Amino acid sequence: MRRTNGLCERCLAAGITVAAVVVDHIKPLALGGLDVDDNTRNLCQPCHHEVTAEQFGHAAPIGAKGVGRDGRPTSAGHQWNGQPASRAPPSAPRRMPTPPGGAKVH
Repeated sequence: MRRTNGLCERCLAAGITVAAVVVDHIKPLALGGLDVDDNTRNLCQPCHHEVTAEQFGHAAPIGAKGVGRDGRPTSAGHQWNGQPASRAPPSAPRRMPTPPGGAKVH
């Protein structure tokens, strides 16, 4: 963590300052990586989740415009960022129209 003053290396590369919370292995130990400083990087939790998913094939990275690295919409006007829709009171049951000739179909 001293190497980056406790900041996430991926976020720093993108020009964002975020505290790192995980020392991540670039090549995971489970995939034969070594437990040495040259095989580590300091990451924030969202970056750690993203690289782990990529390394182990659990999820495709999100690359859509208007979507943050955490998968949430970045636009303040997006419906997911708004207030929950209010529910209208249930309306009265609708009557079925009577067929021509006045006979009801059962």
